[in-house]
Amino acid sequence: MKRRAWLTLGAVVLGGGGVVSYAVASPSSGQADVGQAKRPVKVYDLSLKGGATGRRELPRTETKQFSMLGVSWTGPKTRLHGTAQVRTRSVETGEWSGWQDLEADVDPLQDQEAGADARGASEPLWVGPADGVQVQVVHKDGSTSAGLPKGLQVNLVDPGVATAAEQKAAAPAPAAYAAEASASDSASATDSASPTDSASPTDSVSPTDSVSPTDSVSPSDSASASPSDSASATTPTAPPSTVPEPPITSRAGWGADESLSPDPSEYNADVKAVFVHHTDGTNDYSCADSAAIVRGIYAYHTQTNGWNDIGYNFLVDKCGTIFEGRKGGVDLPVLGAHTYGWNRESAGIAVLGDYTTTGASNAALESVARIAAWKLGQYDADPNSTVQLKAGATQTNYFGTSFTSGSSYTFNRISGHRDGYNTQCPGSSLYDQLPTIRAWASGPVQGLKLASLSGAGLSGSTYYTKGAITAKWSTTTPGSLISKFELLVDGTVAASASGTSTSVGATLAAGSHTVAVRAVHQSGRTTTTAAVKVVTDTTAPTFSTAPKLSLRTGTVNTTAVPVTLGWKAADGQALKSVSLLTPTTATFGPTTTSSKQIAKSGTASTWSMKAYDYAGNTRTSSPAFTPLILQETSATKSGTWTARSSTSYLGGKSYSSSSKGASLSWTFTGRSASWVVSRASSSGQAYVYVDGVKVSTVDLKSSTTAYRQAIWTKTWSSSAKHTVKIVVVATSGRPTVTTDGLVYIK
Repeated sequence: MKRRAWLTLGAVVLGGGGVVSYAVASPSSGQADVGQAKRPVKVYDLSLKGGATGRRELPRTETKQFSMLGVSWTGPKTRLHGTAQVRTRSVETGEWSGWQDLEADVDPLQDQEAGADARGASEPLWVGPADGVQVQVVHKDGSTSAGLPKGLQVNLVDPGVATAAEQKAAAPAPAAYAAEASASDSASATDSASPTDSASPTDSVSPTDSVSPTDSVSPSDSASASPSDSASATTPTAPPSTVPEPPITSRAGWGADESLSPDPSEYNADVKAVFVHHTDGTNDYSCADSAAIVRGIYAYHTQTNGWNDIGYNFLVDKCGTIFEGRKGGVDLPVLGAHTYGWNRESAGIAVLGDYTTTGASNAALESVARIAAWKLGQYDADPNSTVQLKAGATQTNYFGTSFTSGSSYTFNRISGHRDGYNTQCPGSSLYDQLPTIRAWASGPVQGLKLASLSGAGLSGSTYYTKGAITAKWSTTTPGSLISKFELLVDGTVAASASGTSTSVGATLAAGSHTVAVRAVHQSGRTTTTAAVKVVTDTTAPTFSTAPKLSLRTGTVNTTAVPVTLGWKAADGQALKSVSLLTPTTATFGPTTTSSKQIAKSGTASTWSMKAYDYAGNTRTSSPAFTPLILQETSATKSGTWTARSSTSYLGGKSYSSSSKGASLSWTFTGRSASWVVSRASSSGQAYVYVDGVKVSTVDLKSSTTAYRQAIWTKTWSSSAKHTVKIVVVATSGRPTVTTDGLVYIK
C-alpha cells in the first residue's frame, strides 16, 4: 500500500491566459553533516494541470529531497506526443540546473499487461540530491493541450538510504538560498488538497533505465500463446553454464524493498538472446550512487509505471559492478520487461547512463560481456552467433525492419534494444560497441601479443638467453574473460598463468627452441601468438684480440697523450656489445674494434673492457699500459742543436736545428712510439729511422703554429727494444726542425 504525502495546491497564470495548478510537497528537512540514517525509498507524485495552452507546467517548486524523476500519465498504452522537460535544484549548491529532456518514447504495454495501476511514463532521470523541481510538457504542435495525455504527473523518487556504505557516507549539505519563485511562479492562493491530489511516497528501492513490460504477466495471459512461448510460474532448475558466473550484487546488496514486488516471478523456457540497453540520463554519477540509482529505477518501475518489478534482468554501472535486476534468481530464465515483443526468449542488461554520443567504459563492456556469456552459456549458446526469435508483437524496429507477431526472425545472440524495437536505445555509441562485447564474450582472446621476453636479448628475429626467461604479453580482451595463459616451448606447455596475469617464466634447456604464448578463453577457445626462435647460450664471448693501446697523432701534454684503444671480441652465437669500464666509460657496437682515447702519461692505467652477448653472457679483459715521455734532452745528439725555452714546449724546453744531417736518437722498450714536434710555416723536413732503417720523411710545415704535436707514430705487435732516430733534411728556404721529445708505451 502506498503512503500518501499531502501537498499544498496553488495556482499560477500562464502567459497564454490559462491557469495551471501545481503542487508543493512539504519542505525538505535538514541533512546530517556526518553519516546518514537508514530511510526507505519514497515516490512523490505531483500533478500537472493547465488550460488549452498547448502545455502543462509545474513552476519552480520546493519539494522534499529526491534524486530521480520522470513524467507519467494515465493509460499505459497512451503515447506522449510532445516534449517533457525538467529542471531541478541541487541540495548541495542550491543552484537550478538547465532544462533536461525526458525520454518519453518508451516501449508500450500489450493488452494483457495493462493492470489497474499501470501508467504510461517517460524514462526516469537521475539528477542527484535535489529539493526543487520545475516541469513543462509541450504538445508537439505547441498549440493545444488537447493532444496531451490525461493525468500528467511529475514523479519524484527519493532512493532512500539502504546499504551500509550509504549509511557511512556523509549526506550532502543543503545550500542556503533565497526564495527564487518569480511573481508569475508564486501561488495566488493555497488550499488543502484532497488525498487524490497528494504526492504518494513509497518505501522502495530501485536501479536505472526505463524498459518495456513483459509480453506475458500472469499464467492466465499465456493462453493465446503456444506452450513453447509461454512464461511459467513454476521455478525451473538452473542449468550449469559453460563459463564462470561473474560477481553480482544481489537485490539485498543494493537494498531492494521486496514489498514493492509481491507477485511471484515468472520464467521463460530458456535464454536464447540478450538485449543490451542504456538507462538514459547522466553519465556523471558516482559509482558510490549506483545502488541508489538501481533502487530509484526499481521504485519508478513499480510505483510509477505500475509494473510488478524492475524491468531489466541485470544492470551494470560504469565501474563494472553488476546488479541483480528482476527477482527470481540470477541463474534462472526470469521473464523480464525490457524489449517489447521479445521478452519471452531473452534477458535484458542495462548499462547505467546515456551512450548516445559517448561510448560505455571498458569496465562496463567487460561486465556486460561476462553476464551475457554466463547466461547464454547456460543454454550452450555462442554469444557471437545468431538465433531465431519468435516475435510477440507486430511492430517495426529502429532500422525500419518489420516484425509480425508469431513469425521468427534472425537476431544476434547479443543484440541492442533498437534491433527489436523502434528506439535509439542503447545509444549509437554503445550500439557500435556491441561487436566488441560479442567478441569478448565469445572468444577467442582478442589482441594477444607477445610483448617481450625478459632474460633474453633479441638479435634480428632470434632471441638468446642463458636459460631463464619471462614472457610478457598483452590482450584487448579483459582478463576476467580469460581462463588461463600457457607458455609453449617447442609446442609443449612449459608454464601456465591465470587469465589476469600478464607474464610467466620458464627455464629453457641448452639449444634452439620455439616459444609462444597461448591464451585460453573462458569458453575454451584458444589463440596463440606466432612462435619466436629462442637459443639458449651459456658460453661467454671472447676477446680474440685483447685490448691494446697505440699512440696516435694529436696534441701531447705532460698529463695527456692521444692514443687509440684497439680490441676484437667474438661470440659463438651473437655478440651484442663491448663496453669500456675503466679508466673511462663507453659502449661500442659488436663490429667496432677501436676508439680514440686520451691516456695519462707517466702513470700505469688499467683499460678494462667487457664483452656482452645477447644471451647475457660476458667476458672481461683488463690490461694495463703506461705512456712515457722521453724529453729531447735524453736523446743522443749529433750535429748542431739549439735549446729553446717556452711554456708551450713539453717540460718547458725543446731542441731546434737547421743543420743538414743533425740527428737525435732515443732508445726504449715498448710497443708503440710517437715523435713530438713544434710546427710552423717555416718548419722543414726530417727523416725518421727505426732500428737503423729509414721508414719515413716527415714534413713539419704547417700554416698555423702548433706545439707538442705527435706528428709520426709507429706501433708493433709486441713490446720490444727499439731505436728511433730523426735526421734534419735542411729543406731549402725552411730548414729548421724543432723537436719536443718522443712518447712510447711501456
